[in-house]
Amino acid sequence: MPWALGAGVVGVQIAFPLTGGGTPALTVLAVALFAFASVAHALLTRGPAAAAGLVLVAGGGGLLVEAVGLATGLPFGEYRYTGSLGPAVLGVPVVVPAAWTMMAYPSLIVGRRLVATLRPRHPRLVTIVLGAWALATWDVFLDPQMVEAGHWYWLDPTPTLPGVPGIPVSNFAGWLLVALLMMAALDRVVPAPHAGDDRLPLALWAWTFLSSTMAAAVFFGRPSVALVGGLLMGLVGVPLLVVLRRHGSGPRVPA
Repeated sequence: MPWALGAGVVGVQIAFPLTGGGTPALTVLAVALFAFASVAHALLTRGPAAAAGLVLVAGGGGLLVEAVGLATGLPFGEYRYTGSLGPAVLGVPVVVPAAWTMMAYPSLIVGRRLVATLRPRHPRLVTIVLGAWALATWDVFLDPQMVEAGHWYWLDPTPTLPGVPGIPVSNFAGWLLVALLMMAALDRVVPAPHAGDDRLPLALWAWTFLSSTMAAAVFFGRPSVALVGGLLMGLVGVPLLVVLRRHGSGPRVPA
């Protein structure tokens, strides 16, 4: 089931360039499929407690920080949703905490996979840092696309993130801070797999990295976003691709 959901994610996202960047319905569908794939994979490989922890930490935490951001401007900067993404809770579209959930899980797995190869002195700390970077740098691609699609807007986007016009640098700083806290919590509540392997979340993260870079450069007319996002996300993405090419997803654990 997780692999079927993951295939659906890829299929829906391939349709984005054909619709000028994705319709609201396609956006919600892509996020829903990806979030269900992440939660289902956590459930089947790590158990109900891990899946519940993922939803609570990433989904609940994402909802909380977005609600605080809307009310105070912290930690991302002042922004507003336009209402195009459907039902909202505390002013936050329901699809937004689902998006935190969908990408936080594979980002954690990416951090762990790299740590398994690097074998640093402080593996938990390095996992948190790498996972947070894997999550926060994704937003370099996400935010310009969603702003251009009219799903949210910034009240004052200055100073902007270099190469990413219209998006304040405070947004990236806020994402990185939240991602560090989220990875630290997820690393505690989402254990190593007791069944199966982690090829699906690794594949979905790698697909997001590669497809986002290509889409920004080729289909959406954002070459500077492709360059900046590709370089930032690539600090984790390129080593991950090298590791996966050489070693795969790691040993499988029998059910």
